Amino acid sequence: MSASTESGVVDAVGKELFIGGKWVAAESGKTFPVVDPATGKELCQVADASPADGVTALDAAVAAQADFAKVAPRERGEILRRAYELLMKRQDELALLMTLEMGKPLAESKGEIAYAAEFFRWFAEEAVRIDGGYATAPNGSGRFLITKQPVGPTILITPWNFPMAMGTRKIGPAVAAGCTMVIKPAAQTPLSMLALAGILAEAGLPEGVLNVLTTSDSGGVMEPLIRDGRARKLSFTGSTGVGRKLLEQCADKVLRTSMELGGNAPFLVFDDADMDAAIDGAMQAKMRNIGEACTAANRFYVQRGVVEEFSRRLTERMQALPMGRGTEKDVVVGPLIDGKAVDKVTELVKDATDRGAKVLTGGSGVDGPGHFYQATVLTDVPQEARLTHEEIFGPVAPITPFDTEEEAVAKANDTEFGLVSYVFTSDLKRALRVSEALEAGMIGLNQGIVSNPAAPFGGIKQSGLGREGGSVGIDEFLETKYIAVAL
Repeated sequence: MSASTESGVVDAVGKELFIGGKWVAAESGKTFPVVDPATGKELCQVADASPADGVTALDAAVAAQADFAKVAPRERGEILRRAYELLMKRQDELALLMTLEMGKPLAESKGEIAYAAEFFRWFAEEAVRIDGGYATAPNGSGRFLITKQPVGPTILITPWNFPMAMGTRKIGPAVAAGCTMVIKPAAQTPLSMLALAGILAEAGLPEGVLNVLTTSDSGGVMEPLIRDGRARKLSFTGSTGVGRKLLEQCADKVLRTSMELGGNAPFLVFDDADMDAAIDGAMQAKMRNIGEACTAANRFYVQRGVVEEFSRRLTERMQALPMGRGTEKDVVVGPLIDGKAVDKVTELVKDATDRGAKVLTGGSGVDGPGHFYQATVLTDVPQEARLTHEEIFGPVAPITPFDTEEEAVAKANDTEFGLVSYVFTSDLKRALRVSEALEAGMIGLNQGIVSNPAAPFGGIKQSGLGREGGSVGIDEFLETKYIAVAL
């Protein structure tokens, strides 16, 4: 990939705040850098919003809400459909932009653009299917009318690991429902969201419906908006720790919330599993997004009769993965997002090995520029190791053997999180028993990927509240109104 091509896609994106349908500089005039995690070099500077800029963005969203709620559902759907087509038309340049700011290999970035676009296509179709109801009162004296209306202005906060898809997964249902938005992308990866703002404007989204704040001071800018009282909903994707703080802030004005928080996904392999499918699923569940995903397999529990074969074959596959900058041909393992991410993975692996875990491959960071960590497999990982209780968010697969189904389920559920679990078995009865017993909002049964715009995404316990995607995803942005009619 030539330097001119890379600079071209970066230069094409607006670097200012997007408020009221216009690109505007931060009130303070300040900017902050966006850095390529593969090289440590600065890509560009973007506007650094202040709390005052946040209020201006909320003002714009509030001002646009009444008119946007009146836009016909069909037209809201057509806006999303046009945005879907623009995303797919520009898939290559958007993928390169994402790889430059986030690090994932180009093939994965292209996959994310397609995945992100699909949320717009899905919710374009859901916009015209917002339903209501009509019923006779039980005593026959009146009628019930049930209608659904947009919640109102919303605050959306997205993470760095899927910088386009986590935006469309929130923006799609908000537009379909008729809600205006203030959205804050992660400071590490603002460029994909800025590009998306331009695409939505081109697709015909009215001014003020989407307002984008890039900032290095997330808490300082967003907390006043949450406590303002004019926004009526918060949708957040990120860590459980931050989610708890945001829930406390939302309680002040009783905001509706959608929270997609942390995960600690168990990956269960029983001795009757199709081993080829289990290894393929393990690679998908572990190495998608370099392991930097809330759905990433975090703990591998393998029945003792097949643990040796599984460990050997997974190690062979992990050893064969090319590492490098995501723009390079055939690279599968790109950099982690920053130095803190490498430090965390390093600490977790050291803690596990200090407790007796064995390194089958990898096990360390990489010298030189960029934030790289080797694809790693650990075996004989004890349950008390930190990485069985904390999200790794890196390319590390810790394997622990188990003997019985009951033991596997108990270990899998031994966590405060409950986002997704993976189960590999050829026994139908066991598949259903274990799937029902696992404490998770989603189950990957003999497959390593669960995410799909047409399915409800979300967790239980401390992995979050609400669901995104599927036929229920739009409900998070709608209020139900009951009208009592006397006869």
